[in-house]
Amino acid sequence: MPPISKPAPKSAAGSLASFAPWAGEGGVRVYLRPVGLLPIAAWSAGAAVPLAGGRFAFAIAELIVRQGARIERAFAPLTEIMAWGWERGTAVAQSLDKRLGALTRGRAPFGGLDLGRPRIMAIVNVTPDSFSDGGDFFDAAAAIAHGEAMLEAGADLLDVGGESTRPGSAPVSPEEEEARVLPVVRHFAARGAVVSVDTRHARVMRATLDAGAALINDVAGLRDPGALPLVAEKAAPVVVMHMRGEPGTMQQNPVYEDAALDVFDWLEERVEACLATGVPLERIAVDPGIGFGKTVEHNLAILRHTALYHGLGCALLIGLSRKALIGKLSRSEPPKERLPGSLAGGLESLNQGAHLLRVHDVPQTVQARAVWEGLHPARVP
Repeated sequence: MPPISKPAPKSAAGSLASFAPWAGEGGVRVYLRPVGLLPIAAWSAGAAVPLAGGRFAFAIAELIVRQGARIERAFAPLTEIMAWGWERGTAVAQSLDKRLGALTRGRAPFGGLDLGRPRIMAIVNVTPDSFSDGGDFFDAAAAIAHGEAMLEAGADLLDVGGESTRPGSAPVSPEEEEARVLPVVRHFAARGAVVSVDTRHARVMRATLDAGAALINDVAGLRDPGALPLVAEKAAPVVVMHMRGEPGTMQQNPVYEDAALDVFDWLEERVEACLATGVPLERIAVDPGIGFGKTVEHNLAILRHTALYHGLGCALLIGLSRKALIGKLSRSEPPKERLPGSLAGGLESLNQGAHLLRVHDVPQTVQARAVWEGLHPARVP
């Protein structure tokens, strides 16, 4: 637990002085978004608290308070924010304490991977219709060769998928999905690679875990009724992603009151459901779901708030590789020409402490990560 836990109550000063009194504590939600991130050495020097077990620390945050349609924001030192919370009452203070504890908690290995360095999840789409590389690796032999090349280039794990969930896509039966992915999963599991399976169907989850997959990446956030009990039974790590609606219709006029906060609240509910079913925090990663039921403005708001999602206490995955967001911002088509934008977004996510990047272009991302690690050492030399 960080040293800033229960400061002596005092009058809130500076940017928090303008926060009007809240009508009681009912329905009030508080959030902390770390800002002004510092080298991790600032923690050992006592000037800041660590961020999610990574390479950064922070002493200032954006306090966001929400009650119904009312949302207020202010930037302040953590000491001032915590003092403000205790002046508001026990419930608000405890909520802030919980947020701060989740933000500063070290992260355990995920899927057997130490998160002390950012990890690269390589995409292997065994599909005829994925938005970027549909059909390129639809044959199992081609998918295996592609995965081998990605591992050779430095990928930390492979994310194998047999159903496209691009906007407007049609669903695939679990039987067809299994036929596509199982040969690939078995191959890489047998050679000792860390294999993730990108699926939203409990039946496919069971079959691929039995075939040696190490974890599940579910774009639907474990909404299949059998998914959550299954990952608990199998003690399988899982990536819980936010998606509004279904792939076929998710981009039809998506609406949020506040995209970053609405996604946080949804993910928090799913994390709590996991915990209640026996899936511990160290086996959960969260993904805010860039491009899944979101406009360009929604996606940008979420990415600007990447550090906010550490407040869920889990590993954090960001997947924006080659997505339409990049094409719309840069007028860059087709998707395979979106490498520079993918790297820019990925590195900015790392600058906010993301633990995993899901990417198509492994060699280039590995190189970019190497330079980023040189600029942001785990310890100051």
